[in-house]
Amino acid sequence: MEQQNNQPEQGTGKRGQSRSYKHVDIQRERPKLSKEDGEAPKRRRRTSKKKQQAPQVMAAKKDPKAKLKVIPLGGLDAIGKNMTAFECNGDMVLDDAGLMFPDDDHPGVDLILPDYTYVLENADKLRGIVITHGHEDHTGSLPYLLKDLDRQVPIYGTKLTLGLIEGKFAEHRIKNAKLIEIKPGQRIQMGCITCDFFAVNHSIPGAVGIFFQTPAGTVLHTGDFKLDQTPIDGVTTDFGALARFGKMGVDLMMSDSTNATVPTFTPSEATVGVTLRKIIGQAKGRVIIASFASHIHRMQQICDAAVAAGRKVVVTGRSMVQNTDIARKLGYLNVSDADIIDAYDLKGIPPEKVVVMCTGSQGEPLSALARIAAGEHKTIEIDPGDTVIISATPVPGNEKAVTRVINLLSKVGADVFDKSRAQVHVSGHAGQEELKLVLSIVKPKCFMPVHGEATHLRAHAKLAAATGVNEDNIFILENGDTLELSAKGVRRGEPVESGIVFVDGLSVGDTSQDVLNERSAMVEQGIASVACAISSKTGKITGDVAVQMRGISGGDDEYLLEDAASAVRHGLEKALSKGGKKRDLEKACRQSLQSVLWDRIKQRPLVIVNLLEI
Repeated sequence: MEQQNNQPEQGTGKRGQSRSYKHVDIQRERPKLSKEDGEAPKRRRRTSKKKQQAPQVMAAKKDPKAKLKVIPLGGLDAIGKNMTAFECNGDMVLDDAGLMFPDDDHPGVDLILPDYTYVLENADKLRGIVITHGHEDHTGSLPYLLKDLDRQVPIYGTKLTLGLIEGKFAEHRIKNAKLIEIKPGQRIQMGCITCDFFAVNHSIPGAVGIFFQTPAGTVLHTGDFKLDQTPIDGVTTDFGALARFGKMGVDLMMSDSTNATVPTFTPSEATVGVTLRKIIGQAKGRVIIASFASHIHRMQQICDAAVAAGRKVVVTGRSMVQNTDIARKLGYLNVSDADIIDAYDLKGIPPEKVVVMCTGSQGEPLSALARIAAGEHKTIEIDPGDTVIISATPVPGNEKAVTRVINLLSKVGADVFDKSRAQVHVSGHAGQEELKLVLSIVKPKCFMPVHGEATHLRAHAKLAAATGVNEDNIFILENGDTLELSAKGVRRGEPVESGIVFVDGLSVGDTSQDVLNERSAMVEQGIASVACAISSKTGKITGDVAVQMRGISGGDDEYLLEDAASAVRHGLEKALSKGGKKRDLEKACRQSLQSVLWDRIKQRPLVIVNLLEI
């Protein structure tokens, strides 16, 4: 990597030209688990005895005529697809670009993106994209956005964040992306918008919050955070920076609302390590642990516990292997080559000498844990007496899938630990007491809760009011709503185009809600098809009426098929006698078939009609 000078201001000017930057270049090869030198780097910890002086943050010069538009395009209707645009005096900065994973309401959909049409329509104003941390719900839509943009835009993030993004770009075959590394305490100037980055503690290293200064006013975005005072990597949330920004004056504060309904402090990540060491130390057979592939702190504690118990760490699952490789290369995950092996190298190692680190904590059907539970994994089998640890909390909507995997594991005889049985997981987000503490330090004039569902946003709004924020200055927005900051204060602005975009295989944005409704209907009621030929000369039915059924109770019954065909023929002949157009004929066939099926089996399947004119 190139060395970056430490001048207080770096980044892009008004035209987006870089003055000094560091480009992160991860090797674009198949993910590997071992380093060439065979030695693990030393654990990164802030142990310097010499106290570093806090960087001086100078307030931006105010312009009484300037206006700052804050435009949330995602993250206000669910925990995911976070994306917010800041626009002032012809300059725009995009804060995060995430995605959300589908649930049962989105059959067949692979990913859900925020609708970033507004960004594309104003791409000439876009000076840069700042990413708070490396989780998918903050980075996942970047490849799709970059493919749609017609010019190169610099992307700013910490070293691990950019490393994970680089790996994602390699999968999408995106080359020559302009990735610029930033560090906490650094300032970046993008047009008239200044970004000061400060460290926050989260469930992934390299997380930051951002203080935006513009001629129209200031905005503090906390990013995702918690106040862990015994963090795994020694990096705590920067209270000093929060206090400095608060003293300068924060016109609007945007803060993580994920745990706004949890009435406590969130426990330290270190408590999970104690539990893992105990469970792994007492386990008799193989130990399998499923967690998020981006939870590097958790992965570190799993590796430490495995090594302490004299076990080898086995990594399986595509994203887990890839992120393990990236984190080790960048020095964020420390485990020696002697203690980590590929799943294909398991032969000959006793089960009691193995800890498997895998994906599947959300019950994903194709994940490593789900395949292990179903006996379909290529190299790892589950045996009676093995221990399985699900080191995560199910995302809302995934509870059934997780329960299904747990039941499969239990049938085999595995001893399953989840959050309800032991402290094998803690959240990476602040609880109510932490949120109130940060609000009290910053003392914002106005407040906007972000990153959560409606329940979380409203709970966070109440916390802000309890700490002294005027209720008239608390704004609960929906995606596409806007706020305008000016010398007159903060008020609601005109909404912009927003929504969601479905990624369905190679299709991006072509899958509509009507398509999803049809898929749901097929799943719930099955599908029936009607085919017949109509003579163009006589206007009458030629040959037989063919009816086929799939996923319908009794759909293979010959008598039901005969009755259905007869009903369709009768309805179609009646419509033909009235001189109906093709649309009317199709409607008659559909209604006739649905009517007989409802009378006979009380089902209304999706009906497809194919009329051939000969």
